[in-house]
Amino acid sequence: MLAPADAPPVEWLISNAPVAYDEALAAMEARVAAISKGTAAECVWLLEHPPLYTAGTSARDGGVVDARFPVFEAGRGGQMTYHGPGQRVAYVMLDLNRRKRDLRVFVAALEDWIIATLAGFNIRGERREDRVGVWVKRPDKGEAHEDKIAAIGIRVKRWVTLHGISLNVEPDLTHFDGIVPCGIADPRYGVTSLVDLGIPVTMPEADAILRTAFEDRFGPTV
Repeated sequence: MLAPADAPPVEWLISNAPVAYDEALAAMEARVAAISKGTAAECVWLLEHPPLYTAGTSARDGGVVDARFPVFEAGRGGQMTYHGPGQRVAYVMLDLNRRKRDLRVFVAALEDWIIATLAGFNIRGERREDRVGVWVKRPDKGEAHEDKIAAIGIRVKRWVTLHGISLNVEPDLTHFDGIVPCGIADPRYGVTSLVDLGIPVTMPEADAILRTAFEDRFGPTV
């Protein structure tokens, strides 16, 4: 668990109205700078964005198939992804100087957080060595078919983390058709959501499970 014994609680923020992407990036950069200076607490910020695509630092030409929504340079790791209503984005701003200066450990903890959240809805989420994010097997779609239900993309400044995860609760899955999600074009691998899997969950219900699973791995929140 990435929770130092003497760490103060992580501030847990939820925005109920969609937040513009450029506004979110500016707010996150400012908060991370304050955390780095020791003038602000660590923070997890849960929100939704208007429909948009983001390009990570590994994005390649051809990643956008149909630019039906604005495309933003994200500055995080990874390739192309989609954000929009019905998807819970969690920006995770933690000070790894006080926790553990190991990005692999941090990413693994984020994966564990998502997998534990899915388990709260009786869904088996799995990690893949050759594919970033969290996946669920879909034998109903064919042999060896798997769908991605959550994405991970991070950045670190002076060992304080930016960006984080996105969990598909009930987004419009056709919006992913405008990109090659995370650079994966293999037809065996698609995208799904909690509601697509037959779990009629609201965003507040998803948030509650996310918070419990987060605290189990990263410590208390307030």
